[in-house]
Order: sequence, then structure tokens, then C-alpha cells
Amino acid sequence: MDQLSTSPVKTLRRSRDDRMISGVCGGAAKLLGVDAAILRLALVAATVLGFGAGAVIYVACWLLVPEES
Repeated sequence: MDQLSTSPVKTLRRSRDDRMISGVCGGAAKLLGVDAAILRLALVAATVLGFGAGAVIYVACWLLVPEES
């Protein structure tokens, strides 16, 4: 039988260390392995170009994603 993977499951959590407002971008950056500044710029672009969609996504994540312990 194949060997089972023992790597831990990655979950999205709001960051306590890398935060500007609530840590959503910092937590997502840690999960994806990218710089948080890149995600912040993408979120601003989504807000401006998407008629506020980025802001709605950010607020939804702020309310739904738990903070890391």
C-alpha cells in the first residue's frame, strides 16, 4: 500500500503578527507562501476595479476566518 502523507493540513487563519487592520492578508500570505504586500495591492486593485468587491471579500474574511492562536 502507498505511504500516507503526514504533512499537516494548512488552514487559513488571520495573522496576529503581520497585520495592518485585521490580519486577513497576512494570514492568506502565510498560507500561500507570498509576501503580504502583494496580496494587499491585489485587494486594493480588486476594490477599485471591481466596484468594491475586494472590500466585501475582506470584510467577509474578517468576520468568518478565525484568528491564529
